[in-house]
Amino acid sequence: MTGPLLSTSSLLPDLGGWAVQAARPERLAGAAGLLLPHDGLPVADVRAHPERWETLALVTGALRRGVPVLGWGSGAALLGRALGTAVTATDGSAPDRSALPRGAQAHAWAGTHPLHWTLDRAVAWAEPELPPALLAAFLAALPGWTDRRPGSPLEEVGGAAAVREVVTAFYARARADALLGPVFAEHVEDWPAHLERVTAFWVTLLGGEPGRAAWRGNLNAAHAGLGVRAAHLGRWLALWDETARAVLPADAAALLSARAAVMGERLGGAARAGSGTSQAGGT
Repeated sequence: MTGPLLSTSSLLPDLGGWAVQAARPERLAGAAGLLLPHDGLPVADVRAHPERWETLALVTGALRRGVPVLGWGSGAALLGRALGTAVTATDGSAPDRSALPRGAQAHAWAGTHPLHWTLDRAVAWAEPELPPALLAAFLAALPGWTDRRPGSPLEEVGGAAAVREVVTAFYARARADALLGPVFAEHVEDWPAHLERVTAFWVTLLGGEPGRAAWRGNLNAAHAGLGVRAAHLGRWLALWDETARAVLPADAAALLSARAAVMGERLGGAARAGSGTSQAGGT
């Protein structure tokens, strides 16, 4: 991984020439690692610091992707909390303390709390001052931790561009389909806007994309009153699956088809009851 280290604070020790950027969700995919320096703020009780939830979401996203994370002091407690373990508040003279996460290995203890622990690519040191040897070992390990996992289902299918490609190809087929074509011809007037709405729906459904507005419509309301029945729903699902498999790798196509099938079950009940709904990705 040739990317920079990300950090939640500018209070950093000497990193031996590593480039550092402010930690943001959109930078995780290309990051060599994430640093959580001690900042002196509470972790156990964050009611006075709502920004902590953003940091916790960032750490969780890094762990999900397989980004190496090093936290010390309050950063170690944040790392423990992101891993789902209990955090104990202190009187402020020392950082809040994380219990040992499930599956983690404790290398040193400070009383009843772990001082130094690791779990996969997560490394924690509970004190505010990070030992130089621990930092050096973490930095030395980064070249061996270059593989990453998708951070969301959206990334698994190839991102928003891949979704847009499937949506565009699907509607090109649907408009020419004997069963579905007349429905879309009657109810869709602005095709560019329709494609954008449907793409936004799928991007949101698959986890969203930083910087892109989420789809906030109502799925049932969007399909009400179209005069569509179970036969249309079945054709929609078959054509969506066919299109996804023609456009995407097999695993990505299977993911999209599985999500469509779940929505089809939900909307199909209304269709069978004669409420006139179709499938997600219609109007």
